[in-house]
Amino acid sequence: MAPAMIRHLLASVVLLMAVMANGQPTGSKHRTARCADRKFSACYSQPAQYCPAECPNYCAVDCFRCLPVCVPKPPPGPPPPPRQRRSPHPPRPPPPPRRRRSPPPPRSPPPPPHYHHSPPPPFNAPPSPPTSNSTPPPLTPPTSSPPPLATPPPLSPPPASSTPSPPPEVSGKRVHCKNKNYTKCYRMEQRCPSSCPDQCEVDCVTCSPVCNCNKPGAVCQDPRFIGADGITFYFHGKKDQDFCIVSDSNLHINAHFIGKKSENMTRDFTWVQSLGILFDNHQIFVGAKRTATWDNAVDRLDLDFDGQQILLSEGAGSKWLPATAPGVSITRSFDVNAAVIEVEGNFQIKATVVPITEKESRIHKYGVTDEDCFAHLDLSFKFYSLSGAVNGVLGQTYSSNYVSRAKMGVDMPVLGGQKEFASSSLFSTDCSVAQFSGTPPISTTNNVEYSNMNCASGFDGRGVVCKR
Repeated sequence: MAPAMIRHLLASVVLLMAVMANGQPTGSKHRTARCADRKFSACYSQPAQYCPAECPNYCAVDCFRCLPVCVPKPPPGPPPPPRQRRSPHPPRPPPPPRRRRSPPPPRSPPPPPHYHHSPPPPFNAPPSPPTSNSTPPPLTPPTSSPPPLATPPPLSPPPASSTPSPPPEVSGKRVHCKNKNYTKCYRMEQRCPSSCPDQCEVDCVTCSPVCNCNKPGAVCQDPRFIGADGITFYFHGKKDQDFCIVSDSNLHINAHFIGKKSENMTRDFTWVQSLGILFDNHQIFVGAKRTATWDNAVDRLDLDFDGQQILLSEGAGSKWLPATAPGVSITRSFDVNAAVIEVEGNFQIKATVVPITEKESRIHKYGVTDEDCFAHLDLSFKFYSLSGAVNGVLGQTYSSNYVSRAKMGVDMPVLGGQKEFASSSLFSTDCSVAQFSGTPPISTTNNVEYSNMNCASGFDGRGVVCKR
């Protein structure tokens, strides 16, 4: 009976180990994440979940779906300043040799005495004793002066202490986390990275600054898109054509692409030059003016509202409010070339006019000349009331059933679909995926804070990470 019990116990242990093994991810390096938003109580109380295979180390939990999703890899923090070491004291010079008194020179011996003999006396006279009438000459003092004292060598000045130069002053913009749910990072001051000294926000989860062009909802450079799921992809389109990038029932955004023909590739080099934005019964135009020679002090931002040019005063903080559309505002974020366009309850767009620099042209072989620096827009989007049927190059990443079509695992995952997203003009809504009707969606995602980034990245305000 005892052997049977032992066999039964061993079988139970093996079965328990198999069950525990099935609950673990195949890799040992997958991290876990939990829902950080208390508003989703059902998901907030769930245990930590393992990151997806596409991003084993960088993910957050989508509290609405209670599933882990990928988030951008946080940029490496700035290297710590070099530790200032106290310079050692310079070695003291050896003491000068002690001066020893030179012995006095030997005295010269006195000359021998010189005797004078007197003539002999007369024969009958007694002889007189000889007398010495010469005395020894006085001693002559030495005429040679003692040798001069040896002059000690001059002391060499101590070497100047080499104090390390202070680290260069960081000139990036001061930013901080604005989400009170992240108590350890809230209001902690950070500096924008050198790659984007004036355009960044703090990711409250990692408590580190992130460039606007590296956040979900960004469209920058040769157009590089970052979707709502945090995955980066490229859509090159075609120069001098328009493409719909967001289309929903009450928001439609077209982008006009400018570019230059590439000699070594079949595609064009392209950049977003302007936006045509439609909502309710209004239109907004945001564009970069054609520029030959770039000057940071000259404003190249072009703005229209319902066909009328907007004259926005230069200077950070200058604001324009239309009388015919309450809730619409356009505010300069810098003195020139940057503005924030916001429609309350619908969307916010940060637009910055930037050129192609000589360095960028040389590195990427754009072939830009002095005739045109291809001024274009770097954009960052936030959406407040998208529906699950939203579409467009960027908008589709916010839809309820989105699955990325970009090829992952390559340096530049490219998304196709030029015909699918092409529009006949900047304010046309005739692309094949258009959803625009000019009315708010019947069922929006505001009630679940679909556009609030707290449940994934911790960026302040209503953002673009949490997907349905």
